[in-house]
Amino acid sequence: MGGKKKLSLKQVERMQTRKGKEEKKKKEKTTGLKEKKPSAIVPPDPKNEKIIGELKKMRVLTPYVVASRLNVRISAAKDFLERLEERGVVQMVSGNHTLKIYKAVD
Repeated sequence: MGGKKKLSLKQVERMQTRKGKEEKKKKEKTTGLKEKKPSAIVPPDPKNEKIIGELKKMRVLTPYVVASRLNVRISAAKDFLERLEERGVVQMVSGNHTLKIYKAVD
């Protein structure tokens, strides 16, 4: 009664060549992508003068900015900023439980 009609040999051949071309295009597109490095979980050492010097050049320090600059996760950046605040390197300007904004102490 119903159902799909059987394709002719020519139609099957065309479909196979089309699939082959599409797969080649997909492979070419995926090789062009840049590799993404995983973010580090462990925050950097708060005693490292090189990192502290780099952070002092920035006007505003937020966890997102520090995480993107040092290639660490945001949670690690939050911990890092808290440790720096305890040491007196940075000072919290404003914030709430969601976001804290710091500045470098001169």
